[in-house]
Amino acid sequence: MLQGDNHLDGRTEGRAPRLVHFMDIDLELAPGVLVPREETELLGRTAAAILRETARPATVVDMCCGSGNLALGIAAEVPLARVWGADLTDSTVALARRNVERLALGDRVFVRQGDLFAALAGEGLEEAVDMIVCNPPYISTSRLESDSAHLLASEPREAFDGGPYGISIHQRLIREAVAFLKPGGWLLFEFGEGQDRQTAALLARTKAYDAGKPRVARVRRLAGPTAAADWEIR
Repeated sequence: MLQGDNHLDGRTEGRAPRLVHFMDIDLELAPGVLVPREETELLGRTAAAILRETARPATVVDMCCGSGNLALGIAAEVPLARVWGADLTDSTVALARRNVERLALGDRVFVRQGDLFAALAGEGLEEAVDMIVCNPPYISTSRLESDSAHLLASEPREAFDGGPYGISIHQRLIREAVAFLKPGGWLLFEFGEGQDRQTAALLARTKAYDAGKPRVARVRRLAGPTAAADWEIR
């Protein structure tokens, strides 16, 4: 369960950094970086449970890693996991790297900077990843300018703005993840309320995944060239 203040302002000069408890770790927060939510902890624990079931070394990617909460939470729960976190902005990457250092997980968690999977260029991860997790922005631009505008008072627009329909990053994530996942590898990500049909359609169109779960999607890359069109709601 998360503990902390969703309006934390990170480091204050001369004072200790503000922390939030996520999964079983304490994370530093900072201005301009998303504060982890409870549904993201559900995503992290679901991912860790899948990895523990395999009981073997695993390569994991945390795309849009923010403070590094998913990457570090999973690494703390699954000692056999090596995790690459990736994000776009200087502030998020710097914060994630500080959290890696403060939790002494630098031997298994690596933070890279770039535009989605471009951040992983040169890492040799193509078709080598057992699991990709992601908490992408999933609020439409119009909602952020109306009933969800309050979210921007203390957190960055890029953490919430999912484009005209709220699924712009999902479209790229689902399409580009295929090149990095092993056959049988997992893709787990969040999406917004009411986006289950859109997400199911994106997955089916890719023809590379099997099954999914709102509000956290849990899908597995198929070993063969075709995919079953299966969407289960629970």
